[in-house]
Amino acid sequence: MIGAVIAASIFLIIELRLIVIPVLISVLLAALLVPYEQYLRRHGWPRWLSVVAAMLTLLLAVAGLLFLAVFQVGREFTDLRRETVGAVYGFRDWLSAGPLQLTRGQIDDYLSGLRSWLQQDSRSFVSGALSVGTTVGHLLAGLVLALFSTLFILIDGKGIWGWIVRVFPRPSRAAVDGAGKAGWTTLRNFVRVQILVAFIDAVGISLGAFILGLPLIAPIGVLVLLGSFIPIVGAVLTGALAVFVALVFNGWVAALIMLGVVLAVQQIEGHVLQPLIMGSAVKVHPLAVVLVVAAGTFLAGIAGALFAVPLAAVTNVMVQFIARGGWRASGDDSFSDSGPPLRSPLWQMVPRQPRISRPTRVSRTVWRDRGSEAQGNPDGGEDPSGRP
Repeated sequence: MIGAVIAASIFLIIELRLIVIPVLISVLLAALLVPYEQYLRRHGWPRWLSVVAAMLTLLLAVAGLLFLAVFQVGREFTDLRRETVGAVYGFRDWLSAGPLQLTRGQIDDYLSGLRSWLQQDSRSFVSGALSVGTTVGHLLAGLVLALFSTLFILIDGKGIWGWIVRVFPRPSRAAVDGAGKAGWTTLRNFVRVQILVAFIDAVGISLGAFILGLPLIAPIGVLVLLGSFIPIVGAVLTGALAVFVALVFNGWVAALIMLGVVLAVQQIEGHVLQPLIMGSAVKVHPLAVVLVVAAGTFLAGIAGALFAVPLAAVTNVMVQFIARGGWRASGDDSFSDSGPPLRSPLWQMVPRQPRISRPTRVSRTVWRDRGSEAQGNPDGGEDPSGRP
């Protein structure tokens, strides 16, 4: 039964991925922004102004990073294209004059075979090209949904969570509420620590590129910063761009040195940052991190790799909380069917089920007396039984 429920849940998530992925992104963003919004409110900011400030800070930070990367790529695109073409021709000359001693005909045959392999699924490429507009539309819709969901979580996250808890049966609400709060704390720690780890990775690889005199340092740093949100393997995959730039502009020696820098940063992350910083905050073994990232990538691609570790960490904490059983003695009835007063303006628009109260003992006595009077003394005089 449990396996069937899990399988059905995974199937629904895959089918509704265009909705699930933006909502999960909004949860990660909210885990980052909620402490900042609460900090502003503790220092006297109004609720609405703290929410607006948090959202504007997020938008400005993302826009600044993208502008910095795109601006430098556009400025140096001509040099990058020229150096790339020169590196390709240099590689062909090495294949001809180097130890392989390949002829021009053999090189052309290999290139023709590669070209034929790429053209085998031409229909897929054509259909992919025709669906570009749909893909762009999905991206824009997902972006709007993620920002909209983040805004609502900042405004009334507690009310949303209370509504989710009330969906469950009454005996399990204390367990769900406690497990959810423990998972939320772990998720906030994960996001905060992962930003620190990603920043260290980006600084390390960008510093290596700067020492080697490579161009495109800002795009490399931004890409590594974003890629490092996939623990352990993200910095290596995005650092491959730095190795390619070093190969194109400065040759094999610089590329090997840059590769050594990327691997050194990965080792520092895996053996120092992950056990000391991430391990204490998330409590997931590095081997488990690698396995869940691989499984997430296999099941859902980049999105699966991004959400695999936080999902595993949150699930681990929630299961441990429920297994300890401390929620049984809490006796918390704050999530009754009627629930506490919903003070947020958002919830005032939601129709609530009217609360039907049972008649009190006094009211039942009054109604019984009135019934007796109506039957025994319709004229309104003294009751024959002697009761007034």
